[in-house]
Amino acid sequence: MPYIKIKDREKFNASLAQIGHRLKNKGELNYCVSILMNLYINIHGENYQNLSDAKGALIDAADEFTRRRINLYEDEKIKENGDIYS
Repeated sequence: MPYIKIKDREKFNASLAQIGHRLKNKGELNYCVSILMNLYINIHGENYQNLSDAKGALIDAADEFTRRRINLYEDEKIKENGDIYS
């Protein structure tokens, strides 16, 4: 769940904004995500729990992105262009 307390977000927001503004394409985004995953494992240790936590965070983030961004975008396009199932 990405909804950590606002005070806990503050320690990440400036650094993430700096990185986000510099990303030019999918490859760069993928690189940054991969580096974060590897850093997490390198710092916390390579064991089943940490590997599972890292993968789970990635999957959960993808699911939440789909729910909050992609689905809303698609719903707007249905309104704009018409539903194919009507």
